[in-house]
Amino acid sequence: MAFHDFAEEVQVLGRDLVEKVKSLIHEGNVRRIIVRDEHGNTFIEIPITVAAVGAVLAPVLAAVGAISALVAKFTVVIVRSEPKATGAEEKNAETKV
Repeated sequence: MAFHDFAEEVQVLGRDLVEKVKSLIHEGNVRRIIVRDEHGNTFIEIPITVAAVGAVLAPVLAAVGAISALVAKFTVVIVRSEPKATGAEEKNAETKV
């Protein structure tokens, strides 16, 4: 099955950053999390395949916590993947409408 990626951006306050990253890590379709400040500077990129391993998760969250003390507002870029519809599935969806 083929997948395609899409990104969304969420504005988060520094005090809520760690909780937001934790909740995103536990979602199934998130591939990468990018934390940027309000000027667009990237602080950290987290590939979720790495963060999903329990031993790696604690230092990643500690780094995110340290970063959250530096800046008041962040933009969290969430790269998700979802199954790409095949030609037959797209045709069936069009005929149902």
